[in-house]
Amino acid sequence: MKGKKGIVWFRQDLRLHDNEALHEALTHCESIIPVYVFDERVFSGKTKFGFAKTGAHRLQFILESVADLKKNLQSKGSDLVIRVGKPEEEIFKIARLEKTSWVFCNRERTDEEIKVQDALENHLWSVGQEVRFSRGKMLFYTADLPFPVTHTPDVFTHFRKEVEKYIPIRKPLDTENSDYPALEVRIELGSLPDHSAFGIEKVTQSSKSAFPFNGGESAALEHLNAYFWEKDLAKTYKKTRNQMVGSDFSTKFSPWLAHGCISPKKIFWELKKYESEIVENDSTYWIYFELMWRDFFRLMGKKHQNKIFKKGGPKEEMTNSTEDMALFRIWSEGRTGIPFIDANMIELNQTGFMSNRGRQNVASFLVHDLNLNWQMGAEYFESLLLDYDPCSNYGNWNYIAGIGSDPRENRKFNILTQASRYDEHGEFVKHWIPALAQLPNEKVHKPWTLSEQEQATYNVKIGKDYPDVVLHLN
Repeated sequence: MKGKKGIVWFRQDLRLHDNEALHEALTHCESIIPVYVFDERVFSGKTKFGFAKTGAHRLQFILESVADLKKNLQSKGSDLVIRVGKPEEEIFKIARLEKTSWVFCNRERTDEEIKVQDALENHLWSVGQEVRFSRGKMLFYTADLPFPVTHTPDVFTHFRKEVEKYIPIRKPLDTENSDYPALEVRIELGSLPDHSAFGIEKVTQSSKSAFPFNGGESAALEHLNAYFWEKDLAKTYKKTRNQMVGSDFSTKFSPWLAHGCISPKKIFWELKKYESEIVENDSTYWIYFELMWRDFFRLMGKKHQNKIFKKGGPKEEMTNSTEDMALFRIWSEGRTGIPFIDANMIELNQTGFMSNRGRQNVASFLVHDLNLNWQMGAEYFESLLLDYDPCSNYGNWNYIAGIGSDPRENRKFNILTQASRYDEHGEFVKHWIPALAQLPNEKVHKPWTLSEQEQATYNVKIGKDYPDVVLHLN
């Protein structure tokens, strides 16, 4: 096949290293045209409940990631064609004008993405071209698994036991060091859009963020090196991963993983190098454990398909939840009067990020205490999270709502117990809710118990400086 021309369609794989679609194109084509399309439906569209499908913080991260991809391609003597529109139309136009033979891309597995790639495939067939799909998101190759996707165990523990000791992780593909042909096209390269192109107001990075994320493969690889080698943090991950304040308690790989700025295999093999040269312990294993969870949710998305988005989930069990938008806004805006919930939601709104511990608690509170439809929370996370990934996001919400494929039903968290355990001195709450900064430790998570005299002493008026509680917790 060498000698023909192909398009590399970058999707959720914004990197040069370990990129299978790019590897296939470089192997089989004399000339390649790298393309990224900002899908107007994703960047300007709304979810079912009316939230922006892509919030300002994630858009900024993606813009940075695409800019970095373009820079890295230019350093190889190539470049990136950028378009705004519908990928199945924009890529087809390029394919027809440039008379390419194939479009190489990493396959996506959820409904909206499948419809786009199927539509592109149909368009290409009409002019005698085809899509060549690769895999690009997972740690494991499905071909290496001891079961077909449709027989993936529905319980993570069962999945883990079948794969972790028996299925080898392949080495990353060395696509970043390949020879890249110069980009020679008749079409305009296009330019990077800004927030206004999608009707989104640009936001500034919150000064309260302990870890301001920068998008792109370069930033991802810098963080990988810093995490394992400069800061030597992997050896304590299991002990620190549930902390709430600071920049180093968790790996922070998730936004780069979600957009494919870093490969899970790249992280795994860096972890193995760290274990061989520094230490191998429960904490280093737990990083691998989290990467397996990510693969598990993607396999659940492949197996159960659109059920993960439905109200009844993979179990197809309907709940008696409500869709009270006024009550939902109290939750989403961090006005519940329960500081541990509000502080996490304020962090999400201001930064696009929230710790895993925070996510579990705010989700549990929405589902089990406010009795709201879990889909509202899932769509809100879809809108705001820097690290939004369909399978991980909806898989986790399925899990909390008790309608996932796992057997355990009660996922309700005791919010006050969680608050006292993971924010014992109220540092996290006080950081994000300055009105409560003067409260003593024993009051910071239960400000509704303050007497009038105590409110005066601590300079906070409940109902004015901080909301009264939306419901009382035991």
